[in-house]
Amino acid sequence: MEKIPYLEWLKEELLGLSREGQIVYKRVFDNDLKPKERFILWLSKRVLAKNLHLARPSRVRRHHRTEGRDWPARAYTMIGLKRLNNIEFCLRRVLEEKIPGDVIETGVWKGGAVILMRAVLSAYGDRDRKVWVADSFAGLPKPRPKQYPQDAEDRHYTLKELAIDLETVKQHFKSFHLLDDQVKFLKGWFKDTLPQAPIDQLAVLRLDGDMYESTMDALIHLYPKLQSGGYCIVDDWGAIPACKAAVEDYRKQHGITEDIHTIDWTGVFWRKA
Repeated sequence: MEKIPYLEWLKEELLGLSREGQIVYKRVFDNDLKPKERFILWLSKRVLAKNLHLARPSRVRRHHRTEGRDWPARAYTMIGLKRLNNIEFCLRRVLEEKIPGDVIETGVWKGGAVILMRAVLSAYGDRDRKVWVADSFAGLPKPRPKQYPQDAEDRHYTLKELAIDLETVKQHFKSFHLLDDQVKFLKGWFKDTLPQAPIDQLAVLRLDGDMYESTMDALIHLYPKLQSGGYCIVDDWGAIPACKAAVEDYRKQHGITEDIHTIDWTGVFWRKA
């Protein structure tokens, strides 16, 4: 696939690779804290503020950003270069082969992946397809273990860093001059927004909802709209067992047998026959 310089530059910016080698401070999550650090954090919260967290200095390293294995302090996406390249690959294929339909990501964080989607359409001069940006813009929902026992232990809803508000994501689009009428936002929980989303056809469906419920909601309401020759991409297949379980359950229920291809350590995709 021939590289387009503008898109290569954009991917580097979205990943924060222009700061390669610089020291940044990354949050250390509770599961990774040492006993002494847990005590320091507990005491600090009692004395200072409840929303404190610990951070350690870390250098921006290309191999981490290529695989999407770190949580960038200053970047528009955490999915890594290989998964960004996959988005470009899938979009370029459907554009070149004239597969009809819009493109969507369900679960966007700071918007990096959908910003790239809009940029690819712009680079190819496509003025008709919509880029759908689906997110609560308030973090992840609390698990509903009675309906979805696979999510019973999920704690994503406790991570405030995942709650990026709508105006911030819009501003990120603006910073790359990519916010226009082709970008459409679906704000709210997937169970509420996706059933009534005004989407007729999809050429690329990218799932990044982390949880079983969020992944299943997206598949139930959007996969039937994915056109033959279109692509379904799953971000959390290798990282989150509940997400993988939702995909496997849906594929089994609907007799989907297309081969699943690996992108990196967690991302996968397949092409709808």
